[in-house]
Amino acid sequence: MSEDREGRSDRDGEDARDASDPVARFAVPLERVTRVASAVVVVVFALLVASAITGPTARLAVSAGLVAEGTSAWQVLRTVVQFGGFLLAVVGYLAFTDEWDVVDVARPSRIDTALVVGGAVGLLALQYGALLVLAEVGLTTGENRATVAAGDPVPYYLAMIAVSLLVVGPIEELLFRGVVQGGLRRAFDAGPAILIASLVFGVIHLPSIEGALPEQLAYVGVVVLLGCVLGLLYERTGNVVVPGLAHGAYNAAIYAVLLAGVL
Repeated sequence: MSEDREGRSDRDGEDARDASDPVARFAVPLERVTRVASAVVVVVFALLVASAITGPTARLAVSAGLVAEGTSAWQVLRTVVQFGGFLLAVVGYLAFTDEWDVVDVARPSRIDTALVVGGAVGLLALQYGALLVLAEVGLTTGENRATVAAGDPVPYYLAMIAVSLLVVGPIEELLFRGVVQGGLRRAFDAGPAILIASLVFGVIHLPSIEGALPEQLAYVGVVVLLGCVLGLLYERTGNVVVPGLAHGAYNAAIYAVLLAGVL
């Protein structure tokens, strides 16, 4: 995985091609269609891999007496295995396409660390601000099933604070900002790449949202906005660790608020 960003600016050279060249005029839109299709493929692949291993692993753990079905431990296990499936899919996709350099990873600098903290705070502010705006027009968002404990909520929320920081945030950002946005960046300017990746990010949450369709769509809309902030962090830093940690900290803060509500 490369620390430079030369690959993500490939389209800058394409824009400089002679507009009268019919091959160039055809190649640019074809590359864009291919990149969007690839983004959809890798996300669907990640969902399939996660689905294929989550259920069997959870059943195996139950049969082995490691967890009881319907408990907080069972729910946390399923979450960890699901995102482990996402990670396997990402690694498999990058190995198959040999595009390891599409993801930029580096040790966070001091500025990166500040952006992680600021990004997490900004995500929280944006979420609550969006909820206030929606409330003003008579709309509410649906509820993500991941925020509802299957068993005792206290150990579940405590566990999910750690899982959010170490698993959910980093892996989800590796997939959506690293692979999806990074791939799109090969064919699009920053704005469209961030928006498309954020739309995919939002839509993928739809099956996990409870509520009426307007509430589900409102939730997706908020997630798309949050995804754009995360996309900007990745574009600004060129380091997927930054949005990964910001996302993880944001999720952890949500679970900390939920935990405080049941103590």
